[in-house]
Amino acid sequence: MSDKLYRWFKIIYAIQARPGITAPELALKCEVDVRTIYRDLRALDTLAPITNDGYGKGYTFAGDFAVYPLNWTQQEELVFTMLPSIVDKTQLPPGFDSAYDKVMATSVREMRRDQEILQHVADIIQMGSPAYREDSPNYLLAVIQAVLSGRSLTAIYHTQSRNELTEREIDPYYLIPRDQRFYLIGYCHMAQDIRTFRLSRFRKLEMTARSFEKTDFNLQSYMKHTWSIERGNEQIAFKVLFTPEVARYIKEEEMFVRPRMTDLKDGSLLFEVTLNHDREFLNWLSQYGPDAEILEPVRYRTIMHERLEKWRALYSEEVRV
Repeated sequence: MSDKLYRWFKIIYAIQARPGITAPELALKCEVDVRTIYRDLRALDTLAPITNDGYGKGYTFAGDFAVYPLNWTQQEELVFTMLPSIVDKTQLPPGFDSAYDKVMATSVREMRRDQEILQHVADIIQMGSPAYREDSPNYLLAVIQAVLSGRSLTAIYHTQSRNELTEREIDPYYLIPRDQRFYLIGYCHMAQDIRTFRLSRFRKLEMTARSFEKTDFNLQSYMKHTWSIERGNEQIAFKVLFTPEVARYIKEEEMFVRPRMTDLKDGSLLFEVTLNHDREFLNWLSQYGPDAEILEPVRYRTIMHERLEKWRALYSEEVRV
């Protein structure tokens, strides 16, 4: 979330909490100058019915507009919960106790509602499970909760390539769907680096009480030049020629990278894309058979030729079973 967007929400919450708050007071609360607040209020006028009685007057919402729910952080909730025990109640105005109870009751209802919503979302998302696989725990809800609350996970994870189980602590950053599967991207304390985990390979998963921050991690930069989910360290500039018969279907494909596509006079399509890994792209390309010809890099023409020779040799033999 940008600083400006965060400040806008802060302004809206401040006006809701204190109708009549002035621009200088908003500037002090948001730690910016008054001119910035005036610019923000003009921009917010398209989103919320903010009004005042004239220059220098306080700001309120027109009608019954309000932002709900409270949407406060866990730290803010903790501080508010401790409030009665750290202040002198004799100095509090009349009605504080009832107001405090109402706010806490709202918070409890909100948390319960959010929990129910998350549970419902986790239940209705069905990415498909292989018929031969035994039912395994659904960790989708736990991962969503950990990502939203900024809490670390402890896990036992099965690494397919080494066929081994490892215990890990993971700071979950993003949950992304790819090819009928969910993948978790986060910081792995064991590897001391960002890693991608396939959700179905977790054998145990629990959210901890330890919080974390994403720092300067950027998902778009991390996934740049990645065809689907496998990442590499190369920069492979592919050029592929698709026949007119499949060109229109290629344009409809939903891709996670942005290729350059050029229509040729004969109806064929020149497809250019730079990737950091080749396996997933070659597998995708194979489904188009002779309707897709790799032009560059030349070495991949050799790779595809060798693959086709193996297939030809396999199917030129009699069935062995």
